[in-house]
Amino acid sequence: MDSAPESPSSSAATRSAATVVLLRDGELGLEVLLAERPSDRGSFAGAWVFPGGAVDEADALGGPTDGLAAARRAAAREVEEEVGLVVDEKELVPFSLWTPPKGAPKQLTTAFFAVRVPDGELRLAADEVVAAEWIRPVDALDRHAAGAMTLWPPTWVTLHGLLGARSVDAALAAFAEGGVRPYRARRDDARRMVLWQEDGEYDAAPGGDGRIPAVSDDAPDAQGARHRLMMDRLPWVYHHTF
Repeated sequence: MDSAPESPSSSAATRSAATVVLLRDGELGLEVLLAERPSDRGSFAGAWVFPGGAVDEADALGGPTDGLAAARRAAAREVEEEVGLVVDEKELVPFSLWTPPKGAPKQLTTAFFAVRVPDGELRLAADEVVAAEWIRPVDALDRHAAGAMTLWPPTWVTLHGLLGARSVDAALAAFAEGGVRPYRARRDDARRMVLWQEDGEYDAAPGGDGRIPAVSDDAPDAQGARHRLMMDRLPWVYHHTF
């Protein structure tokens, strides 16, 4: 996306997508809308995700499909198509840009936006969403840790980042202040973790220049910056020391 501080062009991703984190203030705190994908089809079968999808040529209006304007239009369109809510694309706050690792099921560089949920009732697209739920980030992560909810790393990390947000206003302000953070992912050979570009061993991951040392991420002799998600066990563990 043209709003990212760093280019994702080194990735194998060849298309663009957009995702929207819909937020509301619940009785017990901040809530997000998660949608469950059908379990019998699709690259994210059975996973709980934020509404979103690929950027189409029509979203670009003749411009680049990897531009922020096209992503905004795609984000608003996907929310309406998948859950029946109409969001104002001008109110969408971009906050992250995810480039998948080599071998990911969908090679889409995805812009994440956040917005306060608009008025209206949910109307789920039966072919794309089998269920939707308003849930606190901590509850979603707890369900994932118990093996009761399937999440993908970008969704998991986004939920983790919302743990400290007490309200929609606070979350949106933090996203706006932080700008668009790029996440360019690589996996280790054992596929037990995902690393992002700030990690000290990022260049040793497949697609880099070497091999990851045989040292546990939390071992006493582990050195260097860490920006990784350990997925070899539940609950997942997020290390970000940069």
